[in-house]
Amino acid sequence: MQLVVARIGRAHGIKGEVTVEVRTDEPELRLAPGAVLATDPASAGPLTIETGRVHSGRLLLRFEGVRDRTAAEALRNTVLIADVDPEEMPEGEDEYYDHQLMDLDVVTVDGTEVGRITEVSHLPSQDLFVVERPDGTEVMIPFVEEIVTEIDLAEQKAVIDPPPGLIDDRAEIASAREDTAEDCPAPAPGQDEDAAGEDDGTTGEDPGARA
Repeated sequence: MQLVVARIGRAHGIKGEVTVEVRTDEPELRLAPGAVLATDPASAGPLTIETGRVHSGRLLLRFEGVRDRTAAEALRNTVLIADVDPEEMPEGEDEYYDHQLMDLDVVTVDGTEVGRITEVSHLPSQDLFVVERPDGTEVMIPFVEEIVTEIDLAEQKAVIDPPPGLIDDRAEIASAREDTAEDCPAPAPGQDEDAAGEDDGTTGEDPGARA
């Protein structure tokens, strides 16, 4: 299976180094010296990583045969692709590759069907599952331990324990409206709202009763 692991940015210096936009959680493995990567466009590769280093928070790579700034700049915007065994698992416990999570069925702890994972979105604060519901709408599920309680690759499902409103905010809104209606009962037939308090000869217009 082929996975995108990086995109080449601008040339750095005059000796063939390039900046890269990392798109893998394991750059030390996928972008290590000696790694041979396919490319998009295919005509730019394959490329073999010769050296790698971090400079000012950015990963810099040099590829075999790329020796000057002109050759490095010609690779700009090239996508780097690694061949990954579909059965391979990340080294960390309870970690998964995106392709292993795609198309998993999402169900709640009580077995209620929620939908199917169509995308894994990597945000600065956390990862999100984009889940397509049976009716075609989408819901975002934070990929955190408190919510996603189990990933079962054998059964091809993800079990979640969502907080109120996460997967059915419409029900929560309806409940809030019902509560508001109970707190503010409708006036009796033939009695308008301004006259609802008229049982002491007043007009029902208490100047101090409005915010």
